[in-house]
Amino acid sequence: MPTYVATVNWTAQGIANFQDSVDRYDAAAGQFEKLGVRFVDAYWTLGEYDLVVVIEAPDDESVTAALLQLGAVGNIRTKTMRAFSREEMRGVIEKAA
Repeated sequence: MPTYVATVNWTAQGIANFQDSVDRYDAAAGQFEKLGVRFVDAYWTLGEYDLVVVIEAPDDESVTAALLQLGAVGNIRTKTMRAFSREEMRGVIEKAA
């Protein structure tokens, strides 16, 4: 299943309610499951981003839909990258060679 890494920043609304961030994460995980999307892990971070999450989804459309639903609530903004496992990267290299 494809893996994605998303960097997350709280909006003004999200930071105003920072104390709910773990509960919001748990709620989002339940919503994601309905789309076949799963949080692999999440890290609350220091620095440029407030969180970094690792997500598995069946396809780009599913992860995009899940993150659009999450962003529409107004607590966060995300930037998402497709990540390749070692084996997936071996396949990419074979195609490129």
